[in-house]
Amino acid sequence: MEEGTSKSPSNCGHTGVEQDFDISNWDVREGCEVRQILDRVADKWSLLAIAHLERRTLRFSELRRLIDGISQRMLTVTLRQLERDGLVRRTVYPVVPPRVEYELTPMGATLHTTIRSLVDWTEGHQQEIARARAEYDSRQSEEEAPVV
Repeated sequence: MEEGTSKSPSNCGHTGVEQDFDISNWDVREGCEVRQILDRVADKWSLLAIAHLERRTLRFSELRRLIDGISQRMLTVTLRQLERDGLVRRTVYPVVPPRVEYELTPMGATLHTTIRSLVDWTEGHQQEIARARAEYDSRQSEEEAPVV
């Protein structure tokens, strides 16, 4: 079992959309797994694996070729975590050599929809973000410049 995870989810009360909630509770509620789940589904490798599994089933080697820079070990760990969380389904076929395929579960597909919305937002605002970064960097440079 991964360090910092429990075998069964605990009830951490409502973080619900329908009511106000305190974001600081995500880190302090005893046994609440919201932060852990957010960390898992928002990490770089999970996002890429979920994106590549949209609407298709892939073998491990296909996923590894598609996800630039991922090691075999990291892909194995990522897929196991996504499978454990119920987002990816792993199917092993009893052939020689063994054939293993991965696909999104229905819950994983709903997560992909959410990820797609985030990507769409990012694409729609990337120029504004680039301008804000340039302005910030310029201010930082001015503040760090030695006064003569």
